[in-house]
Amino acid sequence: MRRCAAALFGQRARLRWVHLILGGALFMPYWLVGTVVLGVFLDSPGMFAGSLTVQFGAYAVGLPLAAVTALFPLARPMSVAVARALCGVAADRFADGPARGRDAKARTAGWFVLHVGAGALVSGASLALPPFAVSVMALPFSSALRESELGRYWGLDRAWWVWAALPAGLLMLLALAAGAAAAGALLAGLAPRLLGPSPADRLVAAERRAAEAESRNRLARELHDSVGHALSAVTLQAGAARRVLGTGDPADLDFVREALTAIEETTRRTVGELDWVLGLLRQGEEAVGAAPGPGPGLDALDALVRGAGPRVALTVNGALDPVPEALSREAYRIVQEGLTNAARHAGGTPVTVRLDARTEELEITMENPLPERPPVARPHGGRGLRGIGERARLVGGTAEAGPVDGVWRLAVRIPR
Repeated sequence: MRRCAAALFGQRARLRWVHLILGGALFMPYWLVGTVVLGVFLDSPGMFAGSLTVQFGAYAVGLPLAAVTALFPLARPMSVAVARALCGVAADRFADGPARGRDAKARTAGWFVLHVGAGALVSGASLALPPFAVSVMALPFSSALRESELGRYWGLDRAWWVWAALPAGLLMLLALAAGAAAAGALLAGLAPRLLGPSPADRLVAAERRAAEAESRNRLARELHDSVGHALSAVTLQAGAARRVLGTGDPADLDFVREALTAIEETTRRTVGELDWVLGLLRQGEEAVGAAPGPGPGLDALDALVRGAGPRVALTVNGALDPVPEALSREAYRIVQEGLTNAARHAGGTPVTVRLDARTEELEITMENPLPERPPVARPHGGRGLRGIGERARLVGGTAEAGPVDGVWRLAVRIPR
């Protein structure tokens, strides 16, 4: 009993009834045009005619007119907005944006005709049936109604079964509620099919999700490379300074000063890079597809190597100035991540960095001796080499890393 009552009079049923009433209101201009058209051909007073033939004829004329207007692209966003709020269907089952393509427009037109057509019938019944049902239920209590022309015609003025008007009127109201609930449930069931995404819409949504994922991955790489390198370099320099101070040799104070200077430069540079990345994150959707921004390039390579410690040797063959800006930024990040990996997994060992820009490819080679003990594996694996490979592929290059003749070698080739 509760289920039946909720299905007929619950919040969802009431919202769907409001949805149908809105459809009936939207249908009024089309119905008025239909009455005018029929008035011309039938020589009738048009909208003021009481004939059911004219009323339903205008209804039949108005439906095709509604279908034509629903072919415009903006009809779908309006229909989706109303259906999302009132039909009780999950929001993600609707399509977003204007209808594009013949199939999407046809489905939108079908939905609009169904909405306004069913809404017009339910609205008309909601206006006409309740007063009539109340009048029927009042028959046993009103002699004037029983003695009216209609009451005498049906013999209600002196029939004992006049009391049957009470349940008859209640059944009329229940029938109206059931009809409205059934029409609302029908629209809710058809909404995902008619207003749902088409294959073209799914493709656009997939491309948008891919762009968002790429943007997030790019920002994650920037944070990983910048902050990860800074923490590794600062840890390495601070540890070396602490060990030197522990010896008590005044001659080593110069090394400590250099280590502290490197820590200062590294943290200052990283704070600037972090501000830029966080600025992109604050932009939200505007950051999707945004340009990489003024990140550091190969011109900042010397400062990067100085901050990595005295055991890093840099060799550059050829001029780096002609390297394109986007490629220069990615190459800087690749070297930065390579130094971070060396500091994390083989801290304290000499690292050689070679850049060769004399050919059509920019070659980056980084080598460090393999540690005596294998590095401790991180619980979920590292992302450094994966990020280097992603950056290299992003600019059409390749990246290889692994042990070669007792050293760990990272070799990256990027076309210029």
